[in-house]
Amino acid sequence: MEARKLYRSERNRMICGVCGGIGEFLNVDATLVRLIWAIMVFSGPGVLAYLIAAVIIPGVPSSETY
Repeated sequence: MEARKLYRSERNRMICGVCGGIGEFLNVDATLVRLIWAIMVFSGPGVLAYLIAAVIIPGVPSSETY
């Protein structure tokens, strides 16, 4: 069994691809992840968490494009 890795999405992105990458990693629709993130923005530290995730989560390496 191959270990999955979390990357920012190149196909399913709105701003930086963070929500799309998390959706692909968890095998759920990225819209659901975006909705949860929007709720976090209004009720807590959602913007800061997104910026940190955009910096920490790497982009897809060119050898692993799909």
